[in-house]
Amino acid sequence: MIQASEILQIHADLPRTPSVTYRTTSPAMALAEAGTLAAFGFGAGAPDVDDTRWLRVPLECFDAPAPLEVWQVDAEVVFGRQDNVRWSAGGGWLFAAIELDERTTGGVEGAAHQAYVELRRFMSTRNERYVLRIWNYIADINLGDGDGERYKQFCDGRAAGLGDFFAEGYPAATAIGHHHRDPVLQIYLLACVEDGVAVENPRQTSAWRYPREYGRTSPGFARGMLLPARDALAISGTAAVVGHTSAHEGDLEAQLEETLLNLEALLATADMPAGFDTHSPLKGYVRHATDAAHVRELLQRRLPSVPVLLMHGDVCRRELLVELDGWRFK
Repeated sequence: MIQASEILQIHADLPRTPSVTYRTTSPAMALAEAGTLAAFGFGAGAPDVDDTRWLRVPLECFDAPAPLEVWQVDAEVVFGRQDNVRWSAGGGWLFAAIELDERTTGGVEGAAHQAYVELRRFMSTRNERYVLRIWNYIADINLGDGDGERYKQFCDGRAAGLGDFFAEGYPAATAIGHHHRDPVLQIYLLACVEDGVAVENPRQTSAWRYPREYGRTSPGFARGMLLPARDALAISGTAAVVGHTSAHEGDLEAQLEETLLNLEALLATADMPAGFDTHSPLKGYVRHATDAAHVRELLQRRLPSVPVLLMHGDVCRRELLVELDGWRFK
């Protein structure tokens, strides 16, 4: 029988979970700090920085000035580039990102295929082989109908590029549409030398079990991922989906309330504390810019003091108006 002291030692030997914070600072200052694994700027106002740990996300933030998102580890960080993949690593953790222009890669399906082939090839060279969390930002995500919708084409290309890479289980993930003028597919991930524990939501059908009406290829992601030390939950993009069906079409407030119910169910399943606090940063993706102030007011009322970045982004189903993702730290 494993004793409590042995469990504590096992957790002590696991990579220390990175911190995730939102800050009003400059990229230079954030990147100069010890242990910075990655830093993210948002929207057209974010500068170009010649550092592979820096990523400008093509989503406009409703905050002005937009804060940076900073990931930090308790270790020295090294970084570089391999083909189209930029990366950084330290303390048993890995950040990797790729951006491809659809105009040179055969559209969204071709870009997704190439991006995931390159990421899979890159990951095969790393000790941090366990991908725990992925973000996918896709231009015009809802354009097209039926199997021709761009999100469904992305899912087809992604699955073909991945092959059996996630045969042992899917990571947590987000897929959001951006409004950048260029059709750029941006993907980034967090990986570790140790595996996490995927968590599903009992209120929702697992994404890879969606029926055919959602496309030839079901989305492949877990609803959440407990990080190796079991002290943090990476939360996938979460919206007003019950079972596999979108709820409350056209009702922003009801969709947000349903989303919060889904988050609470996920926290309970993961044995995490209920609710969110000042150390649990979230992102909110709002389809219509005119809804941003209402979403902010609702979140401030329901999640007081919780840091939330509100972004202008399209949810992968066109009837859904808002989506949340983020982190819950113990």
